[in-house]
Amino acid sequence: MRLSFRPSTWPLQLKVPMLVAGLMIAVSIVLSHMVLRRLAQDQETHLHQLTGSYLDGLSTAVLPYVIRRDVWETFDILDRARDRYTGVKARYAVVALKDGSVLAASDPKQFPVGRPLPRQLAGHMGSTQELVLDEKQGLAWVSRVVRQENIDLGSIIAEIDISDLLRVRREVLLALILANGAVTLLFAAVGYALARRMVRPISLLTSYVDRVRDGAVLPIPHQHVADQATEFGRLFASFNDMAAALREREALTLRLAEEEKVAMLGKLASGMAHEVNNPLGGMLNLVDTLRKHGHDQQVRLRSLDLLERGLIGIRNVVRATLTTYKQDAPSSKLLRSELDDLQFLIQHEMSRHRASLRWTNVLPEQIDVDGAAVRQIALNLLLNACAASPTDGVVEVEACSDEESLMLIIRDQGPGLPANAIDYYGRSSFAEQPPPNVGLGIWTVCLLVSRLGGRIKVVSNRQDGTIIRVVLPLHGETRLAVA
Repeated sequence: MRLSFRPSTWPLQLKVPMLVAGLMIAVSIVLSHMVLRRLAQDQETHLHQLTGSYLDGLSTAVLPYVIRRDVWETFDILDRARDRYTGVKARYAVVALKDGSVLAASDPKQFPVGRPLPRQLAGHMGSTQELVLDEKQGLAWVSRVVRQENIDLGSIIAEIDISDLLRVRREVLLALILANGAVTLLFAAVGYALARRMVRPISLLTSYVDRVRDGAVLPIPHQHVADQATEFGRLFASFNDMAAALREREALTLRLAEEEKVAMLGKLASGMAHEVNNPLGGMLNLVDTLRKHGHDQQVRLRSLDLLERGLIGIRNVVRATLTTYKQDAPSSKLLRSELDDLQFLIQHEMSRHRASLRWTNVLPEQIDVDGAAVRQIALNLLLNACAASPTDGVVEVEACSDEESLMLIIRDQGPGLPANAIDYYGRSSFAEQPPPNVGLGIWTVCLLVSRLGGRIKVVSNRQDGTIIRVVLPLHGETRLAVA
């Protein structure tokens, strides 16, 4: 089964588990984002508390020395603070005066005494935030103003290493991905199994409906109907009732088709008898004439001429019938003369409907296509056109070909085809039994054209009648057994 890129065309067995998996992935992403966001907030709050305690202790300790601007004592306090505050991984700490110059730093080489603070750290001195994070570098900066009786004396700025906190976040993220992935796969598998179980009756019903479309009307086995005690059981029972009704209708259709076939054969037999009986009556009269006036040479020659013409007409009718309905044709070739013989078979129907026939056959002497099938197609279309023609109407037949195909065009001046017949001509596949609402002739034509790989185009309306174009591909090896 090939899947398209349109999810709306996918089967339920695939759409439902994919929907479940998609929802699970969405839920896991949302939950992971919420957990990571809460973890980040907790870590930031905890870090803020630790650094606050760290800065409180430092500011209290260095306040008297900042007032006196005692560099050595301030440095000593900063240096001892490294080992005392183990919860805060301070890379360095700097005490700066109000003018931005360095009073003392835990790393004197990086921040010499009396030098102005680097621009980045100087910016933190005027910031309203005591904690600034940079997750890309894994660093944080904290600052605290040193005051005495609401007088700003300077600031303490420290750089904190937060790589451990970020590592914890990554570990939590990885754990969430693994856990949510496992849960998502588990729920997707369970959803797939449950969805497949739930839609199994629909799949079963779909397969039997497809068989009905292909012409095989089969009931759903009883064990499947008995297994479904809910809506599906009633649906399967209704389908089986419909299948039984369709089988009865199909049997009735076959009976009607056989009756129509017998009626058609009766028409052809009566037509053939009419075409043979009329010349025979005249020929018997000529025999009596010869017996009475055979000694007269002119009468004898005229009678023999008429006898010959009558026998030729009978021969043409018999030969056309034999060629059309012969089962085991020795060759699949179509001879132009064999197609022309259909004119004799249709004479009786034409005269009965008082219609005239315009016959144009420009085919070569021999064409590479199944001759028996082509004659059957042409004869059925002629009979239908003749039946649809009004009194004194004209039926036109044109047969031509090119290097790739043979074309038959049949025109009549009737009231047009019904909509169901036009739709049936336009189908791409046909059942092996005639449908109830389409005549045997139309079904025969469509089935033969489909087997020969051809196509049919119909133009029909009340004003101009019906034009049917049959195009058949030429090939040399295909043979069709025509019933």
